[in-house]
Formats: sequence, structure tokens, C-alpha cells
Amino acid sequence: MIPDFTLIKAGTGVLTKSSDGTLDRAALVHLVAAIAGLMNAGHRCLFVSSGAVGSGVSSFGLAEYPKETATRQACAAVGQARLMQTYSSLFENFDITIAQVLLTAADLATPERAGYVTDTLRRLLVEPRILPIINENDSVAVEELKFGDNDMLSVRVAKLAGVNRVILLTSVDGLLDPETRALIPEVTDIDGVFRHVREDKGRFSMGGMASKLAAVKFAVDAGIETHIAHGRHPERLAGIIAGNGISTRFHPGIGLGNRS
Repeated sequence: MIPDFTLIKAGTGVLTKSSDGTLDRAALVHLVAAIAGLMNAGHRCLFVSSGAVGSGVSSFGLAEYPKETATRQACAAVGQARLMQTYSSLFENFDITIAQVLLTAADLATPERAGYVTDTLRRLLVEPRILPIINENDSVAVEELKFGDNDMLSVRVAKLAGVNRVILLTSVDGLLDPETRALIPEVTDIDGVFRHVREDKGRFSMGGMASKLAAVKFAVDAGIETHIAHGRHPERLAGIIAGNGISTRFHPGIGLGNRS
């Protein structure tokens, strides 16, 4: 059987407490169990995890996401170590080994460098009990080296690795109708849905729905099925992959490009 490849991205708002930006261990336990369940069922997963800066802010006594570059990078340096230590401990309970992959935009800037990243990811995905955990290298990335946010990082990595689908986990069930607040389960016109965007950024998060839709457009143009789903309900992941879960599904190929 050909393995099924899924990239899951969890944002800062999913992984940390809104009150102080520290890691929400209960949320991490829930998410780790769900990803482990997918891997046990035969799915090969990549996991893009935000939360490095947010998990480091408490060590500096900050009340919100730092705006000053050096402080933000220092928070990331502390928080990334804390985050990976937590993931390693939790996934070990399921006999899963984690692999850390930290990237900046420069790592994908040329075909040669992107090829090295591709080779590493595809080699890791050969192993059924290894989970690559990917994040932007926020401790060194300055504006000219940044992807913009982890949504765009996720879809660019997904295209490189040749995954079947991307699931962007956020703080809502998916794309919501701005008037009825009802979930929009299927999208066939990515450009048309930008009118549904409502910016609602938390103190410890960088992205909003606008950035997610820009990332979604990149993914579907590359032929990758993409979902926006609720990160506080990771038990829904199996259903989403099976085609009957709660999410907004963006069908591959609805944009103008083709997968390469």
C-alpha cells in the first residue's frame, strides 16, 4: 500500500494559553495522541508547530508577544528547546521518535538548497515511527529570511515533500460565514472566499484567516487538498482524513496552477 502523507500545522493559539502565552500541556497531550493515532493507522505525518516564541515569553516576564527583534528571537531560542523537550516526552509514550527541522526562507531560496530540504524530509518520511516536527528558525530569522508565517511555511514544505493533504489547525472549526457564523464545509472558489475574512489575531499569534487563505491558495494551486480545522479538537483529524470530519475543505486544483 502506498503511504498516505499528511502535513498538520498547529498555530500558537492552539498550543499556548491565551492568558500568558505559556504552553498548554493539556492541549499538547490531546494533539499528540491524535497524531500518534494517525501514525498507528498507517498515515505518514509531518507536523509544523508554532509556539516557540509564545512558549518562551514567560521566561522573560513578558505579558504579550514581543515586538523587538532581539527579544523575540531570544524568546524563540528558549521556547523552541522547551517545546521540543515536551514533544519528545509526549511522543515517546507512543513509541514515536521526533525529528526537529528548523528552516528559514533562505533554505528554500534556490533549487539546490530546497533539494537538500526535500531529501531530508522524504528520507524521514520513509520511517513509519519518526515524526518530523518543523518550525521557522525564529531565533535567527529576520524579516528578509522569514516565510511570513507558519501557514505559508507549511504549504511550501508540503509541496516539497509531496504530501497528499495539509490540515491547518486554528481556533475555529474552519471558514465561517460572516453573517450566519455557520461553517463553510467545502470551497471551490478560493478567490471568492477572501470576502469572508475577519482578522482576529490573539496576543500571542502572528497569523490570521487572511494569511491562512493565502497559504491555502498556494497549496491548492499546487494540487494539494487543504483543510482549515479546529485545533482544540484534534480528535477530529482522523475523520477529516477519512473525508467526513468537521473542517473547511479546499479541493486540490481549484486554483490556476498545477502540482509539480
